[in-house]
Amino acid sequence: MEEDLADFVRELPKAELHVHIEGTLEPELMFQLAARNGVALPFATADHVRQAYQFTDLQSFLDIYYQAASVLKTPEDFYDLMSAYLDRAIADGVKRAEIFFDPQTHTVNGVSFKHFMTGFAAAQGDKGGSIESALILCFLRHLPENDALATLQQAEPYLDQIVAIGLDSSEVGYPPEKFERAFRRGREMGLRSVAHAGEEGPPEYIWSALDVLNAERIDHGVRCLEDPVLVKRLVEEQVPLTVCPQSNLKLRVVNRLSDHPLLRMLDLGLNVSVHSDDPAYFGGYVGQNYVATASALGASREALRALASNSLASAF
Repeated sequence: MEEDLADFVRELPKAELHVHIEGTLEPELMFQLAARNGVALPFATADHVRQAYQFTDLQSFLDIYYQAASVLKTPEDFYDLMSAYLDRAIADGVKRAEIFFDPQTHTVNGVSFKHFMTGFAAAQGDKGGSIESALILCFLRHLPENDALATLQQAEPYLDQIVAIGLDSSEVGYPPEKFERAFRRGREMGLRSVAHAGEEGPPEYIWSALDVLNAERIDHGVRCLEDPVLVKRLVEEQVPLTVCPQSNLKLRVVNRLSDHPLLRMLDLGLNVSVHSDDPAYFGGYVGQNYVATASALGASREALRALASNSLASAF
């Protein structure tokens, strides 16, 4: 039965709008790149890495995530990372991928913009006959806004590769309005805008992402359900919410996948869609998110079609 469901999901045309390329770094590739670049890892094997993926919240995940990203050094590394993700997305029936990347994670390690942008572009070009893809430059919200503005300036030679700016990393204590100037500058540069809000942070973060940052999509957004007035607005304006069920489970936003509010959100008329977030860490790429969530919630084929359709309609 699950095999039939997996086949159905695979055949559904879909977009992936909430995936962090650094979060697709599988342990095997992590060790391969660490050896290539002479980077010491605090793990003996790939299995030991996976055993460390017992997260209690967003920050416990980010601590490992940033450590793992230190193995990425050269254009070839970023090519391998992007190529591996695109192959998995193609196999999952993804037609369009809008992929987050975190420049500050790499520049702090001495990696130049040219290195990762060159690697990404080469991989995207090689897979372009099978999948459309574009990049979303994310600011790390735990860093100062001036750092985000400097990152935007560094990105100017590569704007043809970038479709939007986003906001990610530690949410609680770092409200969206902290980045008002950076998002305004991004719009002036012709970039679209999205923002992580309402995952661990309160509904107020969704309001400010919309009203201060002018975010066109909200990444996660599950806590909108705590604010009926916000839900009414999101329904009326059909603001896309890029929901990541297995991420929500792994980071304890929900205790069980069967508790996830995805179908309730869909029934309320919210423009929700399904994505994988950081699939190497959270147990599955976008197809697996559909299958696992559908199985846990008893979702109908009609609901799955609606989720996939929403994802395509919400793409830039």
